Amino acid sequence: MEAQRLSGRKILLIVGGGIAAYKALELVRLLRKAGAEARAVLTASGAEFVTPLSLAALTGHPVRQSLFMPDDETAMGHIELSRWADLLVVAPATAGLIGKAANGLADDLASTLLIATDKRTLWAPAMNVRMWRHPAVQANVARLADFEGFHRATLVGPDDGEMACGEYGPGRMAEPAAILEAIIGLMAHAGPLKGRRAIVTAGPTFEPIDPVRGLTNRSSGKQGYAIAAALAQLGAEVTLVSGPVALDEPTGVTRVPVETAEQMQAAVHAALPADIAVMSAAVADWRPDGVASGKIKKAPGGPPTLSLIENPDILAGVARAGPNRPALVIGFAAETNDLAVNARAKLSRKGCDWIVGNDVSDEVFGADANAVTLFFKDGAEETWPRQSKTAVAHALADRIADHFRRPA
Repeated sequence: MEAQRLSGRKILLIVGGGIAAYKALELVRLLRKAGAEARAVLTASGAEFVTPLSLAALTGHPVRQSLFMPDDETAMGHIELSRWADLLVVAPATAGLIGKAANGLADDLASTLLIATDKRTLWAPAMNVRMWRHPAVQANVARLADFEGFHRATLVGPDDGEMACGEYGPGRMAEPAAILEAIIGLMAHAGPLKGRRAIVTAGPTFEPIDPVRGLTNRSSGKQGYAIAAALAQLGAEVTLVSGPVALDEPTGVTRVPVETAEQMQAAVHAALPADIAVMSAAVADWRPDGVASGKIKKAPGGPPTLSLIENPDILAGVARAGPNRPALVIGFAAETNDLAVNARAKLSRKGCDWIVGNDVSDEVFGADANAVTLFFKDGAEETWPRQSKTAVAHALADRIADHFRRPA
């Protein structure tokens, strides 16, 4: 199952009137796929473009259309709808809806909700380019921004492009995928790990032999990067200490690039104190005892002898008791055999709280999927099915969030 980036989140979608209303159906599908629970309010003009039945089928809930529905009002009135939601999303956000909210007008269910709520509100404007550029619309948008302390309004879009009317310019509603990313970003700022600091290590280390050669391993860094992104999406302030990889920096994450194990150790300790440490990097156990100043040439006498010395144990150092020890330290055990035995031994030896064990004998390095078992200090364990590394990352981030929700 793919990662549920909005697992447990409650999104109230207000669908305004406009041809872009059809995109609201795709947005609901993406929200549900991301794990969110969605409910919809459909304006009278919105119902001219999409049907209540379509929205109800996709959300799995009745669609509210009128402020005066006594049966529904007793079960989920406009105030209760606002209280239920974690976030209100207006898509499409018409000039009329923006104008009503900006000026405190409440004459139907949608506008009443927008005035009654104290939750974050995400607006996805959609209108003709001339309407968008009209001074009154721009003034209303500015008023919404001025309400930041109350409505906490945020805009996504509009995009430039060709309109249904044939004109070109700003006014197209943002695509559903872009709106979804904006929702995820807003939820991260109010996520269960908000206020927590996390350190994640990822990728291999590279221990130079000479200016052109070195000792390294096959770690791609994909799992660690996915974990850093997942923690950030739950609201954590994340420092990603990364060995040399060919990956983009995750959104909302501070990346510290390093090369050697000693550099990684220094970067990790510089990022302390933290609440969470996820040590997923594949750190080289040994490094050459000295680096040649020039390229070592092939000689008739055979290959040179490398003298190796042990690298610092970053995981054990972070897990060691002390004032800067993170509240939760998680290590990784990449094994080719006897996974449970070796992972549990590492858990005890390193002094960490959890170990994520995975069997790397089956083309895991560089792949996009992984199967892991989570081992806990109290002897419990959880085995997760093979799934994408992104899904593993979000499952682990959710497990971390659950850990901090529990009373001490």
